Amino acid sequence: MKAIVYTKYGTPDVLQLKEVNKPVPKDDEILVKVYAASINSWDWDMVRGKPLVVRMWGLFKPKYKIPGCDMAGKIEAIGKSVTKFKPGDEVFGDLCESGFGAFAEYTCAKENALALKSTKMSFEEAAATPQAAMMAVQALRDVIKIKPGQKLLINGAGGAVGTFAVQIAKLYGTEVTGVDHPSKFEMMRCIGFDHLIDYTKEDFTKAGKCYDAILDVRTDRSIFSYYKVLNRHGMYATVGGQLNRILGASLFFRWWLAWFRKKHYRLVAMKANKDLAYMNELFEAGKVKPVIGSVYKLNETAAAFRLFSSGVQKGKIVLVI
Repeated sequence: MKAIVYTKYGTPDVLQLKEVNKPVPKDDEILVKVYAASINSWDWDMVRGKPLVVRMWGLFKPKYKIPGCDMAGKIEAIGKSVTKFKPGDEVFGDLCESGFGAFAEYTCAKENALALKSTKMSFEEAAATPQAAMMAVQALRDVIKIKPGQKLLINGAGGAVGTFAVQIAKLYGTEVTGVDHPSKFEMMRCIGFDHLIDYTKEDFTKAGKCYDAILDVRTDRSIFSYYKVLNRHGMYATVGGQLNRILGASLFFRWWLAWFRKKHYRLVAMKANKDLAYMNELFEAGKVKPVIGSVYKLNETAAAFRLFSSGVQKGKIVLVI
């Protein structure tokens, strides 16, 4: 089969299309013919080996030679201990806890890494959903506990997580402000943002407007900058960004700020695939739809990663296999 393979960390040029052996599922695994996959920030971090924490999967070279977390496809075979699925089922999921390997014609996954795909979803839409949607749902519903009438700001709003988060937040009657590059504004208006801030012209932490909750995809400022624009008893939640700022806030300032300022900080610890059934429900009801900004073929994976690393992509980048 064809797969994207990398044997060292680096730029997108380390990604090569190669012929490799088709995997054979173990007793507790499922063999999936992959129809589509998508790129996440975790994938990019693992390709370049930065920050160093991602090298827990290989300090000097990648442990898993075929990258890729999010995928959608059709089950070709199942191990003898698999009970939830059968050959022919259309599935999707995040393979980050199942050995990765989404950027290939076939992959093996554990049973708990997959869910049945809505028949109304295309494979491309399904592949664009798992990781970004889980971050958005779990940040808003489980951590921030979003409520009607609240004012929410999303920093890095035009990417994968932000485009899911605004649609989910609007279901709760929330007023949502998005911060991103103006090239994404037309798309962002179409999916429900009430207010838009161009980060190239305005620093929202100095504008004097406060919010009940902040969902941060970029984490590119100090925690004190965010807290200046967070209302009393407000919640700041981060799902990614600059690791030094995330850890600094989490380790040193979280408790002090909660005690003295009555403002709260949370690092969202995503639970992979937990809410895929919920996303199916929202999709089928026409309430949430993944935003796919670009589509590439498998042999164009390096080019897709170059676009991702530029930070100008809208929504998700999908690979069709």
